[in-house]
Amino acid sequence: MKYSTRKLEILNSLYSTYPAGTTVTSKQLKEWSEKEGFGKHAIWFIARSPNTVARGVYKIPSIDSTLSDTISTTKPVPAKPAPVVAPTPDPVSNLMMSTDIENMVPDKFTGFVPWGHYKDIKSMIKSKIFYPIFVTGLSGNGKTLNIQQSCAELNRECVRVNVTIETDEDDLIGGFRMVSGETKFNLGPVAIAMERGAVLLLDEIDLASNKIMCLQPVLEGNGIYVKKINRYIKPAPGFTVIATANTKGKGSDDGRFIGTNILNEAFLERFPVTMEQPYPAVATEKKIIIGSMTKYGKLDEEFADRLVTWAEVIRKSFYDGAVDEIISTRRLDHIVKAYAIFGNRMKAIELCVNRFDEDTKASFLDLYSKVDEGVDLEGPPSMEEDNEDTSSI
Repeated sequence: MKYSTRKLEILNSLYSTYPAGTTVTSKQLKEWSEKEGFGKHAIWFIARSPNTVARGVYKIPSIDSTLSDTISTTKPVPAKPAPVVAPTPDPVSNLMMSTDIENMVPDKFTGFVPWGHYKDIKSMIKSKIFYPIFVTGLSGNGKTLNIQQSCAELNRECVRVNVTIETDEDDLIGGFRMVSGETKFNLGPVAIAMERGAVLLLDEIDLASNKIMCLQPVLEGNGIYVKKINRYIKPAPGFTVIATANTKGKGSDDGRFIGTNILNEAFLERFPVTMEQPYPAVATEKKIIIGSMTKYGKLDEEFADRLVTWAEVIRKSFYDGAVDEIISTRRLDHIVKAYAIFGNRMKAIELCVNRFDEDTKASFLDLYSKVDEGVDLEGPPSMEEDNEDTSSI
């Protein structure tokens, strides 16, 4: 293509700022033309159909080699580095907050002892087959810990969601949040777990309302359409769902787990497997307690043996209907920690059973005194005696 002297002059000047082939916007072109004194002629010359890349974006044309000698002999100005023209932003990405969580693999629990359905849960997670699991059992028996430690052992990411009556689609799938004065869409834990191929742990699922029904397609192994950002999210390989609950989704008749709800039958049917998590056997629980004592720096094997025996008797009484309360494995761990702090068996036990009513507390303490004949039933000194200032004595 042959260019007039005027056009060659424009190109010669233009190349000192934008080399041939550079992509520029109409705004950049206008600012350059006004600065160089070419007026609208330069804009019209460059911004025409052969040079148009997109609306408002143009490519600087090159000069035919046969005309290279006709270009002005004016001393060339060193070319400036070509400006970086930012790509047109993705409208969806611009709406979303960045997810910069690098690693969601749970930490390994010091002194963890596998029990219950640990091996089965680990096998299911290891298979990377989508297979939702519903784990139910009384409080404090290690349901959540077993799942997290399975993921830790297999180096699998685990996204834990603590469900409440208020949990809804916005909490689970995602919603708009205010970030630095801008409204951004924040992906929820369910969507993040799906994208990362992680294990989604829905903890205390029986506390949920019917708003949890937004997870129906997720529990079928399908993707979800996020209508607020017009985006379809598919589950990555390895994604699966595990839910924990103190009930089987039918509510709590005895009132022990107040706040639990009757879950939709169609929702429960999406879980092909239900595992009933028991408290560990005496031998296993003793290993757990010794592990806790080792972790807290107060090893006392005799005390560990007395504690698990005491807890086992109480549980049998509970199942027989003789008592209304139970001593969980978690509460035994609380007692061990208190023992490491105070160094007194009876004080540790009493502090940790104070949560029960007076009759239950008295019966539990009396039972322990029979299991551990060497313990002082009168218990530790009173709070006043404990806190008495003896520095002047």
